[in-house]
Amino acid sequence: MNKKRIVIGISGASGTIYGIRLLEVLSQILEIETHVVISKATELVMKHEIPELSIKDIQTLADHLHDSNDFSAPIASGSFLFDGMVVAPCSMKTLACIANGLSLNLLLRACDVCIKQGRKLILMPRESPLSVIHLENMLKLARLGVHIVPPIPGFYTKPQTVEDIINFSVGRVLDLLDIKHNLFKRWGNKMK
Repeated sequence: MNKKRIVIGISGASGTIYGIRLLEVLSQILEIETHVVISKATELVMKHEIPELSIKDIQTLADHLHDSNDFSAPIASGSFLFDGMVVAPCSMKTLACIANGLSLNLLLRACDVCIKQGRKLILMPRESPLSVIHLENMLKLARLGVHIVPPIPGFYTKPQTVEDIINFSVGRVLDLLDIKHNLFKRWGNKMK
C-alpha cells in the first residue's frame, strides 16, 4: 500500500500550534507519511507561544524533518511525488515570497514545486488586519489554485476550549486534503 505523502511547512507567524496540531493528527494515521520543514523564525515564535514544546517534539511527530536550508531534500524536486502541502501558520513574508516565486529556503521551494506541478497547496495565513498587499498576494495565489485557509473558527460548533478552536481550523485543512477526521461537529449534525 502506498502512503499518502503530505508536506507541512511551519513558518514564523503566530499560531505555530496549528502546524503542530495538524502534525499530531497526521502522525496517528498509518497511511500518511509526513515531510516537515520549519522556517528559522518558527523556533523564536514557539519560545513565546508554546515554550513547553521544542523542535525536537516536532521531530518526534514527523516521519521526515528537513532542514530549511537543505535544497537537496526530496521535497525540493518536482520528481518527488507528494499529495499536497500545508503551510500552517503562513507568515505574510512567506506568503509574499510564494506569490512572487522567491524560493529562498526549502519551505518556499516546496511551495513553488506544488504550484509548478499543479499539486494541492494550502496556506493558513496568520495576520490581522490585512493590508491591500496581503490581500493582493492571497488573490494572486488563489487564482493559481492555492487554497487560502485563514484559521478562523466556526462558532456553530460551540467551542469550549482553545483546543476546540484549533481543531476546527485544522479539520478544515484535513477536509481539503481528503483526510477523514472527527475534530469538530459538522453543520447539520446535532449541535449541543
